[in-house]
Amino acid sequence: MTPAHQPRLPLERWGRDLLERLQARADRTQLGRWAFEFLMFGLKQGWACLFGALMLLLLLGTAFFYPEEAWLARYDFLVIAAILIQAGMLAFRLESWDEAKVILAFHVAGTVMELFKTAHGSWIYPEDSYLRIGAVPLFSGFMYAAVGSYIARIWRIFDIRFTHYPPLWWTWLLAAAIYVNFFAHHWLPDIRLLLFAATALVFGRTRFWFMPDRTQRWMPVLLGFFLVALFIWAAENIGTFARAWAYPGQEDGWEPVSLAKLGSWFLLMIISVVLVSLVRKPEPFDPEGRN
Repeated sequence: MTPAHQPRLPLERWGRDLLERLQARADRTQLGRWAFEFLMFGLKQGWACLFGALMLLLLLGTAFFYPEEAWLARYDFLVIAAILIQAGMLAFRLESWDEAKVILAFHVAGTVMELFKTAHGSWIYPEDSYLRIGAVPLFSGFMYAAVGSYIARIWRIFDIRFTHYPPLWWTWLLAAAIYVNFFAHHWLPDIRLLLFAATALVFGRTRFWFMPDRTQRWMPVLLGFFLVALFIWAAENIGTFARAWAYPGQEDGWEPVSLAKLGSWFLLMIISVVLVSLVRKPEPFDPEGRN
């Protein structure tokens, strides 16, 4: 692993010597090099998911082990735990302050959406708590923040660059239209299909280049959006299984979240990337170097 591509924050340098030794062994064969690159891809993905993974562990842990007679409501415990996780990530420099700004924006935008959607019966939070706004416990905003944390961290950890990235103002308009439609479709025609078409038009030619190890790889941005949406859908199934919230039909017993939710999460990826781009300008891929 060359110095230019080593992790940039202090805690991310832990285990570097071990990885370099593994890499030296892997370099002996082509299969070994591929296997090591796949290992690094998985490790970096897991590292980027740190906030979200800890939140899912909290949801599952409290669902099965949190005492019912505790003086502190489970939802309130989740709020405090999420704040401590966020503070710890900043204190140990696992996130930068610029990334924290993006996460805060996700938290605010997500909480506003939660207030609206719960008022219209899209989902419910079945447990009581004190740390809430209306029907929305404050920990819910951290679930959106987990998505923001992942996008911001993966952008840095994989040193992501782009080819054919659309003009920024196009993406701002598209993200605004998507966010408005999440609310407006309750009264006006749902223009989700039109938004899918607009997304394909705006990002159809865009590729993102990333560095799992030492070789630059690429993927169509639209495919990347779908894969992350699929991952979030799986995480949402874990969250509802842990009884953190419930969709209509899940009140009396868990059942998988509808695959139709994939479309919503796919569109959320547009908002996610646009919010991150406000503090981290999309940089063009340079085939001769890494700019």
